[in-house]
Amino acid sequence: MHPDYERANTWSREAIGAAIEVHRLKGPGLLESIYEKCLLRELFLRQVPCVSQLVVPIEYKGFTFEEPLRLDVYIDQCLIVEAKAVETILPIHKAQLLSYMKLLNAPLG
Repeated sequence: MHPDYERANTWSREAIGAAIEVHRLKGPGLLESIYEKCLLRELFLRQVPCVSQLVVPIEYKGFTFEEPLRLDVYIDQCLIVEAKAVETILPIHKAQLLSYMKLLNAPLG
């Protein structure tokens, strides 16, 4: 098991509660960017340490470069949250999340 899994799992409860609160107050049908900003505010109010849209080092065969990742929320360097305003989560959404998790060595998303 990943050494940060339990911490990420604990934060996931807070993230889910925050997302439910945002949806309760804002309702369906808005742009993902609006939900993302509202979620970041809700997490801040709950004193959850998080960042958004971060720059990460990418290594490929001895070559390292920095690239901005457009992940929505990265909580306490262990949990990735991707806000989706869609009717159905598609395989590409899951692939994107798994790629972010791999790049950041995050145990949960």
